[in-house]
Amino acid sequence: MSTRTQEHERSDERSERAREETDVCPECGGSLAVDAEHGETACTECGLVVEEDAIDPGPEWRAFDAAERDRKARVGAPTTNMMHDKGLSSVIDWKNEDAYGNSLGPERRRRMERLRTWDERFRTRNHRERNLKQALGEIERMASALDVPDDVRETAAVIYRRALEEDLLPGRSIEGISTASLYAAIRQTGTPRSINEVTSVSRVDEQEVKRAYRYVVKELNLEVGPTDPERYVPRFAGDLGVSSEVERRARELLDTARDQAVHSGKSPIGLAAAALYAAAQLTNESLTQGEVSEVADVSEVTIRNRYQELLEAAERAGVTA
Repeated sequence: MSTRTQEHERSDERSERAREETDVCPECGGSLAVDAEHGETACTECGLVVEEDAIDPGPEWRAFDAAERDRKARVGAPTTNMMHDKGLSSVIDWKNEDAYGNSLGPERRRRMERLRTWDERFRTRNHRERNLKQALGEIERMASALDVPDDVRETAAVIYRRALEEDLLPGRSIEGISTASLYAAIRQTGTPRSINEVTSVSRVDEQEVKRAYRYVVKELNLEVGPTDPERYVPRFAGDLGVSSEVERRARELLDTARDQAVHSGKSPIGLAAAALYAAAQLTNESLTQGEVSEVADVSEVTIRNRYQELLEAAERAGVTA
């Protein structure tokens, strides 16, 4: 047998002995077991913890099939349609501090300012990207003011991107199409926000918003259904501080009105407000038309008219008792 072969055999024997030594308890010689949940390696005989605080290099999520694993797998920060480059570029922080929180000196501060300037120029390479960046910033501003969820913001960003790709911007303002995209996203997701609320946070007037909205919906063939009045009930009920019984009766009144087609052609906000007022009257809870009018931002006349219609529909159905 050659010398090289003998050296390999001795090396394999040493490796095997080292592996066996690491797999046995140094106190009693028992076998060791790894507890992945607690990050410990302990003896199964005497309970001695040989290793603790083990690092788990795997993901924090679990997957039970290949499709779920592919869907959950990720590298870096998630992409988002709310950024013109979908969040794939670098961002230089606006703070003039180093990694330890110390303030930068004058020379390094000037250098960082120049780097920020050039970074901003490189992130928007043409007028379309500059347009998109401005529009997405406008959508984010209005969405934050309206306190709408993230899915509405993402949907609005997708709608605006489609409008930009379809070349719908010429002759129209960025603010108008941005507001129309946000309102279309609100309607598609069923979020309880009225066009008056959207207009109140927009930089353009209501007429321009309505024209832009109709134009975007028509050109992009968006599927926008009628707003359900019941979606406004929890929000108004919370603002008014009424009981759950009033909220439940309001839903029943709206269901009855829908069955009898009373809601057709009526403002969903007015119906929701009138339903809450009617439900309060039926449950003998103190609630005035003025309070409901202030919260729902509709006139008292509208509340009285819808109130009568809802009660008449309930009487025909025999559910007012």
